[in-house]
Amino acid sequence: MGGMKDAVGLTTQRLTLRRFTHDDLPTIRRLNSDAAVMRYLGGVQPPQKNDEMFNNRILKYYDEHPGLGVWATIERATGECVGFHLLNYILSGGDIQVGYRLFPQHWGKGYATEMSIALLRYGYEQLQLAVITANAHRENRASIHVLEKCGLQRKEDRVIDHPGYANIGAVAWFERPSNEWLREFSA
Repeated sequence: MGGMKDAVGLTTQRLTLRRFTHDDLPTIRRLNSDAAVMRYLGGVQPPQKNDEMFNNRILKYYDEHPGLGVWATIERATGECVGFHLLNYILSGGDIQVGYRLFPQHWGKGYATEMSIALLRYGYEQLQLAVITANAHRENRASIHVLEKCGLQRKEDRVIDHPGYANIGAVAWFERPSNEWLREFSA
């Protein structure tokens, strides 16, 4: 993994990451139009907003922010896209966050935790990030639990100053400095 400039090919026991391509737009539309998936993420997104997010926050992002992005999470055994994982700037700027969005049939399998830990390691070791953050809707107990299992520490709830978070309100905020996380999760 030395010299990895992107999380493409980042592999865990059951998962691997790859870049999204234009051919994946239907998958993103399906993911973002699932009411269960979007329950804590501002609700189902209309096609135009999906397309905008796909082009700007995913496809263009790879070149605009080398090393960071939103990657398709692929189940190694089947080749199926189970959703996505991300390591990118939070919409309001500044902070880099880890996150995920998975299809409901893949919830409860540990996939969110498994790949998030791999992305945290990549962010701290390969990108030399000092701090990685995460956030979750305060009522999303499953995601809060995942972020705690990943070794992130819950801080004071905060409101993210960006229109994308306007209808969500304050979120559960997590972060951890690299030295603390690496000490706990040393390979």
